[in-house]
Amino acid sequence: MRRASTVVVIGNFDGVHRGHQAVLADAAHRARGESSGDLSDERELVVLTFDPHPSAVVGRGEPARLTTLPRRIELLERHGASRVVVKKFDKAFAAQSPEEFAKNLLANELHASEVVVGQNFRFGAKRAGDFSTLAELGKDLGFSTHAHAVAEDDRGPFSSTRARGAIEKGDLEEAVAVLGRWHATSGVVIEGAKLGRTFGFPTANLGDIPELPPPNGIYAVLVDELDPSGRARALAHGAMSIGVRPTIEGASGRTHEVYLLDFSRDLYGARLRVHFVAHLRPELKLPNIDALKAQMTEDVQACRTILAKFAPRPEIGGAYG
Repeated sequence: MRRASTVVVIGNFDGVHRGHQAVLADAAHRARGESSGDLSDERELVVLTFDPHPSAVVGRGEPARLTTLPRRIELLERHGASRVVVKKFDKAFAAQSPEEFAKNLLANELHASEVVVGQNFRFGAKRAGDFSTLAELGKDLGFSTHAHAVAEDDRGPFSSTRARGAIEKGDLEEAVAVLGRWHATSGVVIEGAKLGRTFGFPTANLGDIPELPPPNGIYAVLVDELDPSGRARALAHGAMSIGVRPTIEGASGRTHEVYLLDFSRDLYGARLRVHFVAHLRPELKLPNIDALKAQMTEDVQACRTILAKFAPRPEIGGAYG
């Protein structure tokens, strides 16, 4: 028996930024039957996305990631997806013609009755298909098509590229403007040099960080803990240092260390998600350890002040973001 028809929205969705959110909102509106005025015509909203990023397969090089795949799925569902379908993007997938993509995947597998994409959507081998191609194929395959206008603000279109540029420059306000939330990185707590505890500021050292980090410096952060299924819950406010620890003699390598305010549990092996709320200052080479302790004390107090108004959000399961 043929599965009930769906509204399918297609994209890479790295970052699930405000432009993506606008497309998802439009698709959800259509899935509920509100665009046609027939609320009895409610359909499942399916998001079709790809992993790895197509650029990594077609030779353009994979861009720095804004979100991991589990985080992308989490955010897509938060913004209305009933189901997220992730297709492995490999050379065989990339070699499909636009006709094969539309027939085999959209019509036969996903049972699309409507397909929503961004205006700059391209698909099929060598990006041969565009929105006009999709619309023509849809007429024969039984689905309608809709191209959502590019969402933008007074600085320009929202895009993953724009978000990456802001994060790379450490412009957290611009990143929030594009993403609609704080940028976050995640990592596993690993054993470090344990110097922070000798200063009175024991830190959780994060390794295996897949997302694009901001530049070296000190940040006010909110920290979630991720369980094995990827579900997040709020853990603590924090002060985070990213950098090479120039004041510490013999320090080497870039580290990501977060001091959790008013928190003492052993976190080795835990996976944390760190939301970057504010940039306090760049990394500094201080004259001695006493000066470093004094600066850390000042940084922690600044973080307390900045973060005091932020509490876990019950609407997303009690996490920070």
